Amino acid sequence: MAASTLQSLAKSFSRAGWIGFWFQLFLGLLPLAMLLYIIFGTAAGTRLGFDIADYLALVGLAILAFTALWLYGYTRLAKRIADPARCPSWAAVARTLWMGLFASTAGIAVSILTLLIEVVRLLILFLHAPQAGVPVIRTEVDNRTAWVSAIDVVSLLADLCTLIGELFVAGITLWLLFRMTRSVGLFEQPPAASEQA
Repeated sequence: MAASTLQSLAKSFSRAGWIGFWFQLFLGLLPLAMLLYIIFGTAAGTRLGFDIADYLALVGLAILAFTALWLYGYTRLAKRIADPARCPSWAAVARTLWMGLFASTAGIAVSILTLLIEVVRLLILFLHAPQAGVPVIRTEVDNRTAWVSAIDVVSLLADLCTLIGELFVAGITLWLLFRMTRSVGLFEQPPAASEQA
């Protein structure tokens, strides 16, 4: 019974790791492809240079890449859980899951902060512009960071993809933590400190 439960848990880790990895990869590549199109494509009216929100969006994408690799690690952890000779302790598996949860929480925080900064900036630019429904607004001739352009939309897309991806990682990790709490007695416990001495 214990071996079949650990096998089921290992399958859950493997399945969740692969689904999350490919989902994160898609969400990370989408804004990067759009950024490359804007940089090397024929997008007219794009402002040059990045502002703080663009750099935060890149930080969010870096965290997204980290959590994608962390989810891939869940698939490797599944193989260790399935093998009775290499099965890690419950505490080691829980520590791995908590690290994934902390990383996804950091990604969520960066995404929300970036979305707030970018939306406030866009709102201020639109409030300074005439209310005529102009698709690309250039409020100042000399200041290229005061433009609303395609790079702003890519930055928002990156933030949105990061937020969706990190919420997905948090959901997967919490589900795996829940599954683990139901099978805590099946893992080999590490020896107590008094037994090691």
